Amino acid sequence: MVRVLLSAVVLAQPMGGVRRHSAELLPRAARLLRDCGGALGVLEGREKIPFDLPDFVERIPSSVPAHPVIARATLEGRALRRALEAAGSAGARFDLVHTGHLPVPRHLKTPHCVTIHDLRALELEHTPLSRRLIARKVIGAAVEGAAMVITVSQHVREQLLARFRLHPDRVRVVPNAADHFTPLPRAVAANAPLLHVGHVERRKNLEVVVRALALDPTLPRLCLAGDAKLGEDERLRELARELGVQERVEFLGPFADERLAELLATAACMVLPSRLEGFGIPALEACRAKVPLAISRTPALLEVAGAHTPSFAPDEPAECASAIRAALALPSSTLEAAAGAAARFSWDTSARLLVDAWRTAAGEIGPR
Repeated sequence: MVRVLLSAVVLAQPMGGVRRHSAELLPRAARLLRDCGGALGVLEGREKIPFDLPDFVERIPSSVPAHPVIARATLEGRALRRALEAAGSAGARFDLVHTGHLPVPRHLKTPHCVTIHDLRALELEHTPLSRRLIARKVIGAAVEGAAMVITVSQHVREQLLARFRLHPDRVRVVPNAADHFTPLPRAVAANAPLLHVGHVERRKNLEVVVRALALDPTLPRLCLAGDAKLGEDERLRELARELGVQERVEFLGPFADERLAELLATAACMVLPSRLEGFGIPALEACRAKVPLAISRTPALLEVAGAHTPSFAPDEPAECASAIRAALALPSSTLEAAAGAAARFSWDTSARLLVDAWRTAAGEIGPR
């Protein structure tokens, strides 16, 4: 009868991998907990959770802001401690605190579980050394003090085990999935674009695709679907102008979730050139929709979709262009095989893995 208190003070972020992960897993996990006699409570922040949760999930209000981080870190700990004390006084104590963001609040006096989606703060090449050193301490404190650490891929799990003092039994993979949409039949017009789905940000390495367009005028135009961060859209627009391909790069910006299936069905090819990913949900979405896919040789992308997908070095525009051409020429049998491999992932299965990890961390069931 495990009762889990989840800190949800940052879940009002724009749609992306982390929000998708939460929106799909949390309602399912709440139902599974209830079915085994437990319960899920969520500490909401100043911005409310933007996706639906079952009515039986206890929502605990707070005024904790998502940003700036220093304010959130201070106020979140206080709010969680108050919630834990109030639940204990009411005879319905929480057995575990779960958070999917950093830093993890201290002095909770209740075991905690943390999800680490990736290690970008330690590994991105443009991250200053000072920030890496701080991140090393923050992540280390979070994972080394956790009753259980959740990751979304085997790659991230191996990174954590290599970098921190963690027993392998305390680090579990709860993968993402792509069965949150129903694929539409392919409807590819003569001018169908290359598609990138995800935030337009520096680590997505979209510059290499823009340069590939300049190298190969036969490639389809590029359509970027997702929210831009830190002016990366303007930087890419300027680069496209310099290279003379500005007419072949389109910025869609954020899009409604209902448009995902249409964007995939009408794309000539998906291209994902990221330098760093923890998982890569768009790769799985493309495979499920039988969309040709070209990916950078980033470990997590290769783990998710590498078996059926042309790949390229993230710093090589010519390789990127070649991989896109190879993807466009893939036979239907390969696309069917990729869809079959993607079907191995499901949000229902991942929710069961998450609840199993929570119950183990709280001592209700033994390690498996």
